[in-house]
Amino acid sequence: MDRLRKIEHQLVDLKDWPKFGAGDTVAISYKIKEGAKERIQIFQGTVIQRRGVGTTETFTVRKMASGVGVERVFPLGSPFLEEIKVLKRGKVRRARIFYLRDLTGKAARIKEKRRFS
Repeated sequence: MDRLRKIEHQLVDLKDWPKFGAGDTVAISYKIKEGAKERIQIFQGTVIQRRGVGTTETFTVRKMASGVGVERVFPLGSPFLEEIKVLKRGKVRRARIFYLRDLTGKAARIKEKRRFS
């Protein structure tokens, strides 16, 4: 298994992303190719889970669009990821906050972590 991990590490160039976890609100700049054109799309939402290790690590982001919940899974090793900005740090007690799917409106809010300077 170690040999596979070493080969994966050599093939996939992992960038240094900011630290974030479940409950955090992030904005992901994602490169989209449409034919010969390229554009960058920003997907902003709440991280509901992080899973995997190393080159195969992924995270799921959820947002509400026109009253419909939209979830998208992003691999951290993807060459299409341009930038990840952490907008808010959320205070949650679980690593996977799937219960957010059943909540709407004010109930779906997540408390913000307090920062001490």
